[in-house]
Amino acid sequence: MKRSRKLVLTTLMAAGGVSLTACGDTPTPTIADQGKTTDAYAYQSLQECKDKNEVPDEACDTAQKNAKDDENAEARYADSKTCEDVYGPGQCVPRSSVGGTGSFWGPLVAGFVVGRMMDGGWGGRGLYRDWRDGGFYTPNGGRVWTDYSSGRTKIGQRGFDAPDIARGPEKAITRSSVISRGGFGGRMASRSYSGGKSWGG
Repeated sequence: MKRSRKLVLTTLMAAGGVSLTACGDTPTPTIADQGKTTDAYAYQSLQECKDKNEVPDEACDTAQKNAKDDENAEARYADSKTCEDVYGPGQCVPRSSVGGTGSFWGPLVAGFVVGRMMDGGWGGRGLYRDWRDGGFYTPNGGRVWTDYSSGRTKIGQRGFDAPDIARGPEKAITRSSVISRGGFGGRMASRSYSGGKSWGG
């Protein structure tokens, strides 16, 4: 069990050729206190979550649903270039506001992360990659990281809060062309967008 926990996010990162740690002089995002840390389990699809048998199937279902909802709550950008500056080339798509009253650009989700919330229940949120530092985050800025002393993947329990409860790194909301935000992240470069099909579908 311990070994599989360690490999979950490693596999996710390998597909995108990224690391959880920043390289060189790349600045690490400033993240608000995310609360007590808990083991995190990251997946690219609902089937993978259930096949790994690390968390209850119901937790997989809930996390995937939240991740799909998170796509609509993620940061909104007025143009593709500004969005891709954060999430990476080819990782943003045009979206429409509810009711079709406006359009904007938003990131593609990389998968979802599952873990224990502060109340002891299972929580789950969409998982995004910030192209600037290679880190994986939930929409409210909860960073997923590896505790190398234990080999376990971790996340702060507040990282499972809904996007309108907590805020992500400050640099994500200082750009003048961001028209609204619910978080930040991206989708791994190896996964492409085609025909409007959502991830994990």
